[in-house]
Amino acid sequence: MSPSSPQSRVPSPGHPIAFIGGGNMARSLVSGLVGHGANAAKIRVAEPVEALRASLAADFGVQVFADAREAAYGADLWLFAVKPQVMRDVCQSLADIAQRDKPLAVSIAAGITAAQLEGWLGGDLPVVRCMPNTPALLGAGVTGLFANSRVPTAGRERTETLLSSAGKTVWIDQEALMDAVTGVSGSGPAYVFLLAEAMEAAGMAQGLSADAARVLVQQTILGAARMLTEANEDPAELRRRVTSPNGTTQAAIEAFQAGGFAELVERAIAAATERGRQLSAAND
Repeated sequence: MSPSSPQSRVPSPGHPIAFIGGGNMARSLVSGLVGHGANAAKIRVAEPVEALRASLAADFGVQVFADAREAAYGADLWLFAVKPQVMRDVCQSLADIAQRDKPLAVSIAAGITAAQLEGWLGGDLPVVRCMPNTPALLGAGVTGLFANSRVPTAGRERTETLLSSAGKTVWIDQEALMDAVTGVSGSGPAYVFLLAEAMEAAGMAQGLSADAARVLVQQTILGAARMLTEANEDPAELRRRVTSPNGTTQAAIEAFQAGGFAELVERAIAAATERGRQLSAAND
């Protein structure tokens, strides 16, 4: 696997890109594409909710459709951003067009495998399965990408450019590992939010006001995240640098370790990974 940073280039297809679904994640990708200079007239969004369609058209100047078939017709890249439980029906409604046009199918639906998506679209199609996370809504996300054997190099590059508008990308060589991507980064923001909750509560238990505890925790997490991403150092080394012998940080770290912190994180990510496998199996 290899990580990639957000890139300045944008897709410039001869044919339109069709977003099937116009919710928050699709909106963030559309915003990133248009913000980086993509031709809004080449972007189509199919969304059944009228208010979302109107907002997308007004904010970005993209073409909007209530009917997925209208959006997909003639587009050579389809990005599926619908809920996993309706993915089968949506794909099957587009299968005849997919078999005629052979688009590159890209999915950001959790728990839907490339083989499932390809099969529901009629088979013999290039498919890229993606697992973004919610910070993508701010352009600060990370997305795991898996391509089936039918995706050419140009298709991989085009998908990477599309998803990099929402943050960094990481290619995964084995699709089975996409469930681990879900466990680490897909669900990962919630782990940080849980830590923030606990730190705020602990700070208040020590006498801090709620407002003070919140600001202290938010800025601590923000600063630590910037150090992780900008210092280009191993997290263990960064931890060692701020942990003075017999100091306050060492006392806290030892308490974490005595409570089995590393083992608890491992169990939590394993549980999320297994749940991802179960969701994929449930869609068979």
